[in-house]
Amino acid sequence: MPPHLRRRSLLVLSAPALVAGPAVPLRAGRLPQDAPLDTQQWRSFCARYLLPEGRVVDPANGSISHSEGQGWALLCAEQALDRETFDQVLGWTRRVLGRPGDALLSWRYRPDGMGGGAVDDPNNATDGDLMVAWALLRAGHRWRSAAYVEQGVAIARDVLRLLVRQVAEETVLLPGATGFEQREHVVVNPSYYAFPAFRALAQAVPDPLWLRLAADGLNLLRRARFGRWALPADWVALPRTGGRPVPAPGWPARFSYDAVRVPLYLAWAGMGREPAAASAVRFWSDPRHGRLPAWTDLGSDAISPYEASPGIRAIAQLARSRHGEAAPMPEWPSLDETGDYYSSVLTLLVRLAWRDSLTASI
Repeated sequence: MPPHLRRRSLLVLSAPALVAGPAVPLRAGRLPQDAPLDTQQWRSFCARYLLPEGRVVDPANGSISHSEGQGWALLCAEQALDRETFDQVLGWTRRVLGRPGDALLSWRYRPDGMGGGAVDDPNNATDGDLMVAWALLRAGHRWRSAAYVEQGVAIARDVLRLLVRQVAEETVLLPGATGFEQREHVVVNPSYYAFPAFRALAQAVPDPLWLRLAADGLNLLRRARFGRWALPADWVALPRTGGRPVPAPGWPARFSYDAVRVPLYLAWAGMGREPAAASAVRFWSDPRHGRLPAWTDLGSDAISPYEASPGIRAIAQLARSRHGEAAPMPEWPSLDETGDYYSSVLTLLVRLAWRDSLTASI
């Protein structure tokens, strides 16, 4: 591991990740007005996308639910100081998405499945596991709950046990326990490298694997950049024999709805000047664009024929602010502007990242 990467990763993993705060009792239908997350925006999100049983739905996509969406909702509930909703979301997630053989979560639930609704793919999605574990650790710290911490630790241990591989000389994170290891290459998703979550999980479950994942993950993001703007791809193939990563076969070679989270998580971890984040800033700021693109094809350099969602626009604002000098708090889009679930949740995550990144430095 090159020394400069080792030093950078030590900083990533040792910077403060858990936001301390006193336990605040909530009354039904009311949230404290001094919550770290804008409570009106959180209420609006819950009204649109959260069912009473604690399931987060994507109405434009058949009202399916994903483990990542459950994890993001848990993060937001903790930051909104909304323990009642946190417990509702956690209860449904564990009851329905829990897997019998480990602490990981099935990644997708369809409401029109067998018996009126079912998990139709028991494979996990690693980003969902990371988000849920991170939220549990934060909630355990905020509300002084050993049970939350215990559950978060169990997920973190199984991430290390089941989802970490050695590919040539690099330690990599599988997107799921099955389906991503081919004979000639291993497929990874750069947006699953959620560095602020790594930091929190490493504090709760000390293990040198976290350091190697962080260091090699940063190295991957530096090397796996493509096209005119040198951007990360949504999905990347790592040759088993080593060598340059390439966009993964079987997926569109795009900087798109997955990869937009790469600059989000880098900024969140205080690494807004990393090349992958800086390239995204250049792409979003290119004066040749008539409007902010939703994606670009990394082979042809063509851009989307339509404008990016408000959620992607919020990530672009965050990336610009964290790449440059300190600036006043940007005017984030409101949920009234977002129009769909994914855009809405991205706007909430950007607000959390902005708050956390103010205390992180690199």
